[in-house]
Amino acid sequence: MKQIRSDFMQRLRSAAKTALLAVCAIVPLSAQAQTPPNVLIVGQVAEPKSLDPHAVTAVNDFRILMNLYEGLVRYKDGTLEVEPALAKSWTVSEDGKTYTFTLQEGVTFHDGTPLTADAVKFNFDRMLDEKHPYHETGPFPLSFFFSSVENVEAVDPKTVKFTLNAPYAPFLSNLAYPTGLIVSPEAVKKHGKDFGRQPSGTGPFRFAEWASNSKVVVVRNDDYWGDKAKLEAVVFRPITDANTRVAEMLAGSIDLMVEVPPNALSEFQNNRYQVAEQAGPHVWFLILNAKEGPFADKRMRQAVNYAINKKALVEGVLEGTAEVAAGPTPPAFAWAYNDSLQPYPYDPEKAKALIKEAGQEGAKLTFYVTEGGSGMLDPVPMGTAIQADLKAVGLDTSIETYEWNTFLGKVNPGLEGKADMAEMAWMTNDPDTLPYLALRTDAWPDKGGFNSGYYSNPEVDKLLEAAREATDQNERAKLYREMQEIVQEDAPWVFVANWKQNAVTNNQVQDFKLQPSFFLILKDVQK
Repeated sequence: MKQIRSDFMQRLRSAAKTALLAVCAIVPLSAQAQTPPNVLIVGQVAEPKSLDPHAVTAVNDFRILMNLYEGLVRYKDGTLEVEPALAKSWTVSEDGKTYTFTLQEGVTFHDGTPLTADAVKFNFDRMLDEKHPYHETGPFPLSFFFSSVENVEAVDPKTVKFTLNAPYAPFLSNLAYPTGLIVSPEAVKKHGKDFGRQPSGTGPFRFAEWASNSKVVVVRNDDYWGDKAKLEAVVFRPITDANTRVAEMLAGSIDLMVEVPPNALSEFQNNRYQVAEQAGPHVWFLILNAKEGPFADKRMRQAVNYAINKKALVEGVLEGTAEVAAGPTPPAFAWAYNDSLQPYPYDPEKAKALIKEAGQEGAKLTFYVTEGGSGMLDPVPMGTAIQADLKAVGLDTSIETYEWNTFLGKVNPGLEGKADMAEMAWMTNDPDTLPYLALRTDAWPDKGGFNSGYYSNPEVDKLLEAAREATDQNERAKLYREMQEIVQEDAPWVFVANWKQNAVTNNQVQDFKLQPSFFLILKDVQK
């Protein structure tokens, strides 16, 4: 393995030099740089925050993690349906409160230690038990996903039982999400808070190197318990600027580019490239600070929903790669989506009337915008267009722009005392996820959630809690549809767009496709 890794690193360094010369010289396409054979170079939208799946929230990080780790279950290829992974089977009690999983045989972590029921228990206890000796290796921002777990028991080495405090419909789906990925307990014990830089899972690729702001390298796990990966290695490169990603893709220094800017798609409509598209549960919105300032008044929140020309954003800035959003739930969740809701129409006169009624004419607003990030589409042009729309109705909006991880560090703790509004996008696995983590009163940042705008409506809280416990999907759907009506009226966010994700590969890459989950699953990709 050491020799393979050394040879690979030498080839990678050589290819990187060639690619850099190609980009700088703007060479013709016929003289493209060559990436190493059987090594996939991926252009990511940002530097990962951590490679500890329990410590991160961004799809940018998940795209790496889903190749290093596995969960008890996973999403079936091309769907959001759950199928076996590290657990070969499971049973659910009649009352919906007990899940018992039987683990696969012969699975080991990348550090050589075995997958056991005790290892699974360690993972969830670490996240959920504040007295656990390794709880301090957090924080674990999405442990909310498993707040219904009352106890995890290792029944025997290959059987693990979860006892919930109430029936919880999204439980299996959440186990398939990156927060449910299983890490090596021994690696956590060895590296402590540095585990996110020294990851160890059971996946088809294993960690090799992380050079900050340069690359994360993973290599094929030749001891993998299932079918081995086809690629020798994958290099994830953080390229924050979308135009630079495009230039590097055209120059041949990367093989796969995620989140292609809409205005660049035409560059790849030829036989040198393959463009992949996949609809998924995505919503792009503006968080409004409902706790203080102008947006504490519902009339002002509704006013900016009327003031922003969302159709122009979708058709102009995003060049038709998205649709106007009507509320907090993406239409990809067809069974739970309230299709009777219509998006707020573009009505600047209505917006001006509401602003005047609220006594906020000429209000000054602080607006957080990110340079890029998971599902953020084209955030700087989007922010600039929004600023212009707000100016047209008399609102003086000052933009503050930040790199993605810095942006999250400002937004996730809450906007109080800092900003009036912030861009945000979520890609979720269940209609419960986004509203439960970002719209409930008990999801305010000081309570561990992502309700950074401090929205609160007791009726919404009741509907979301009831939907979690409903085991009948029709009943869940009814509750979610009611929630969407209330939230749209309260307007804690500006509902902007639902995106169809895209990616582009060069013609050397085979068997790549996007997933509705927005993850990159690379085990079967060839080059």
